[in-house]
Amino acid sequence: MSQFYDELETRSDDERQSTYAKALPDQIARAKATPRLAKLLDAVDSKAITSIDALAALPVIRKSELVSAQADHPPFGGFTGGAPSDFAHIFQSPGPIYEPGNVSHDWWRIGRFLHACGIGAGDIVQNCFGYHLTPAGMIFESGARAVGATVVPAGTGQTELQVRAAADIGTTAYAGTPDYLKVILDRAEQMGEALKITKAAVGGGALFPSLRQEYADRGIMCLQNYATADLGNIAYETPAQDGMVIDEHVIVEIVTPGTGKPVESGEVGEVVVTTLNPDYPLIRFATGDLSAVMPGQSPCGRTNTRIKGWMGRADQTTKIKGMFVRPEQVADFVAQHGEVQKARVVASREGEMDVMTVQIEAEGGDRADFEASVAELLKLKAKVEILKPGSLPNDGKVIDDQRQYDG
Repeated sequence: MSQFYDELETRSDDERQSTYAKALPDQIARAKATPRLAKLLDAVDSKAITSIDALAALPVIRKSELVSAQADHPPFGGFTGGAPSDFAHIFQSPGPIYEPGNVSHDWWRIGRFLHACGIGAGDIVQNCFGYHLTPAGMIFESGARAVGATVVPAGTGQTELQVRAAADIGTTAYAGTPDYLKVILDRAEQMGEALKITKAAVGGGALFPSLRQEYADRGIMCLQNYATADLGNIAYETPAQDGMVIDEHVIVEIVTPGTGKPVESGEVGEVVVTTLNPDYPLIRFATGDLSAVMPGQSPCGRTNTRIKGWMGRADQTTKIKGMFVRPEQVADFVAQHGEVQKARVVASREGEMDVMTVQIEAEGGDRADFEASVAELLKLKAKVEILKPGSLPNDGKVIDDQRQYDG
C-alpha cells in the first residue's frame, strides 16, 4: 500500500493555494444559486473570492441557522441547489437536522483517513457506527468502499453477536466510537475468542491517550478523525500521531468564537469550514468546536496544515445575573476599542451574588471608559482588569464561567 492516498497530500503550499483560487469562485457561485445563500451572499462577487483571506470577509453560517432554516424550507433549509429527491440519502441528526448524502465516490471523503489507518483491499472492516437515520454508518461505509475494503455493517450494540461475527468472518479493522472497541475486545476475551483486529478508525468521541495505549498494547493501531454530517471529513490523524492533517477538499479557518475574524496562527479559536463539495456548498460553516493550527508539517510527509484536534466547545454563552452574555458581545467590545487586543469575561461568585469581571489585554486605556463600554455592550456592570498583552491563556475562551454549581 502506498504511503499516501493521492498526490494531493504532498502538494506544495503554492499548488494548494492555486487550487483554491480556481475552486473557490465556482463554489461561491454554487452557493449563491441556493435559495438560502442567495440572500446571504447577494452582494458578493464570486470571482473575487480566490483565497482564504478573501473568504474571511464573508459571513459565517452557524448550525443553529440550519435548524431554523429547515423549519421554513424543509428538508435542507435552502442550502442545496437541487430537490431532496436528487440525493441518494436523507439523514436525520439530533435537533432534528436533516442532511443530504450521495453514493458517488467517497462523498464524505473518509477514504483518505482510512488509507492513513492502513486500511485497504484485503481488509474486513467491522463498521460499528450507527446506520439508523443518522449518517455515520454510511459515511464510513462509503470510505471503506473507496479504499477497497469489505464492510460488515454491524452498527451499534449486540456485543456478543459483534464478537461472533468478527471471529467467524476474520475482521481485521474496526470503525466506530473510541470506547466501543474496548467493549468488543473485553467481551471477546470473556468468550475465549481471539480476534484479528489490528487497525481501528475512530470518531464521534474523544480518544484518550490511555485508551489508545491500551489498544496499542493489544496490537491495534488506533487513529481518529474529525468529521461532521454536514461537512464530511475535516481532518484526520496519520501514523505520525502528531496533530490532525486537514482534508484536501475543505478549507479550515480558526476564528475568534462568536465572530468570523481569524485568530493569529497558533491561537485557539472556533473551527470554521468551507467545503468544496459541489452538492452541498456550505461556506464558512461554524462547527462550534475549538482547535488551533499547529506549526510546520506532519512528520508523515503530508504537507497540508495540521490542527490540534478537538479542544472544547466555542459556544460559551453564559447567564450572569439573569442576563445572557454571548461571545459575539465580547467581540463587539474588542472591535470598538482599537487598543484592546483581547478580552475575556470571567463569571464568579461572591457570597450569594454573581460577579462579572472583564479582563482586557491592552497597552493603557481608561478603565472608566472600558467599564462604560462593557455596560453598554454587555448590558451588565463589571469590574475591568487591564492586563499586559499576552497575559490571557491561549485556550479559546472569551467567557470563563468559574462558578461552582455542585451542592
